[in-house]
Amino acid sequence: MLLNLPLSRSRLDRAAHLRADSAGLDELWRAAKVISMVGDKFKTTADGLAFIDPVSAPGERYFLGLDRSGTPYFVTHQSAGDIDLQEFQSLRTIGANLNDLEIGAAVHALALTQWHEAHQRCAKCGESTHSTFAGAVRECDKCGASHHPRTDPAIIVLVKDDKDRILLGRQKIWPAKRFSTFAGFVEPGESFESCVIREVEEECGGKVSDMKYLGSQPWPFPASIMIAYEAIITNPDSVKADGEEIEEIIWLTREELHTKTLSGDLLLPPIISVARAMINAWYGPSASDELRGGESWRN
Repeated sequence: MLLNLPLSRSRLDRAAHLRADSAGLDELWRAAKVISMVGDKFKTTADGLAFIDPVSAPGERYFLGLDRSGTPYFVTHQSAGDIDLQEFQSLRTIGANLNDLEIGAAVHALALTQWHEAHQRCAKCGESTHSTFAGAVRECDKCGASHHPRTDPAIIVLVKDDKDRILLGRQKIWPAKRFSTFAGFVEPGESFESCVIREVEEECGGKVSDMKYLGSQPWPFPASIMIAYEAIITNPDSVKADGEEIEEIIWLTREELHTKTLSGDLLLPPIISVARAMINAWYGPSASDELRGGESWRN
């Protein structure tokens, strides 16, 4: 069974066929629910995303899609500058509290706005670019080249042994006591499965004998998609941290994970992460109640 991953939920039809219709988009804009972003943060209320009036919405606008009732959704985006960010929050902070409609819109909005902000120049000739097709394309002002958003694939893997223990690792850059699953970017010309085998061997010396695909979810921090696997290794007694990226590893039974999270000796990945979803699924139905010993983002 595939995991129900938090950031993969979405109830928006992206309605790509509408992106070339400028007049139609102007009409949709007047009836739209508009998300406001500054930098990588969202304007929020106590209940979730704040939707602002299209008439007064500042910044560049990008079309996100239609909900089931046909209501259009857009995002407007501004660079941070001197704007007061008191009412704005990161998706890392609010993601776990958003409903399916809001999370789908927010993930799309964050990935799209960060791509636009980072690609103001043409990769072919170096000249300026502008947004077109409702934000789905940037076009060069000089050579006319079209540039489309890109997503970087990365695998993430829950390593297990034949006793159904899991192996977690700690990166040097993480806060103390923070442990998670193993992950890495797919290299050019590499399959997802080959990447799983390579990353597990590089980070802990594990020899993968079997693997199972669990699901995928976007990770727009700024532009990744995480492809999740679990993998059995044949040499659990000889694994060790690589000492470069991973400085410590630990084998855990369910009882040990529960005890360490409860005592604060081990911090888990955040609720919206693929890593946490994989750990919770392995732990079982009581994970949401019993694995409450703390969670931490990286520094």
